[in-house]
Amino acid sequence: MIKKLMIYYSVMPLIIGLSFCAHAQTAANKVCGKWECDEKNLIIEVTKNDGGFKAKIMWFKADNVQLMGSYTDVNNPDPKLRSRKLIGMNVLDGLVYKPATNSWEDGMIYDSRHGRYWNSSAYINKDGLLKVKGYWHFKFIGHTMTFYRL
Repeated sequence: MIKKLMIYYSVMPLIIGLSFCAHAQTAANKVCGKWECDEKNLIIEVTKNDGGFKAKIMWFKADNVQLMGSYTDVNNPDPKLRSRKLIGMNVLDGLVYKPATNSWEDGMIYDSRHGRYWNSSAYINKDGLLKVKGYWHFKFIGHTMTFYRL
C-alpha cells in the first residue's frame, strides 16, 4: 500500500505537468489558420515554425487591374528583394506564445508598403478576433490590425 502511494505521489506531478503542457500547446496553436483583415483587403495564414509562429500573405485586394500574383516587394530597401512576390511572402515571423498573458510576443512584422520591419505582438480577444500589433520598440507607438478567422 505504501509503495502504491509513493508511486502515485511521484507520478501525479508528472501527469499534471504534462496536461499543463498539452493545454499550453493547444492554446498556443489557436492562432494557426487563415485570417481575413476586417477591411476585407488581406488574407494571411498563420503557421507554427520552429517553436514560434509566422504568417504569410495568401490574398490581398489589388489597387488596380494588375494581376495580384504579379505584385512584388518594390519598396524593399534591399534591391535584391524587390522582385519577390507578395503572395506567399512571410510578413510576420518569430511570434512566441506567452501562456501568462495568453498572447504571442517578440515577433517582427514586415510592412511591404514602406519596406520596413516593426516589432509585433498578437492576441485573440474574447470575441475570437485576432489583434496583431506592429510597433516601434514600445507598444503604445504602433498600429493594430484586426482579423476574422476564415
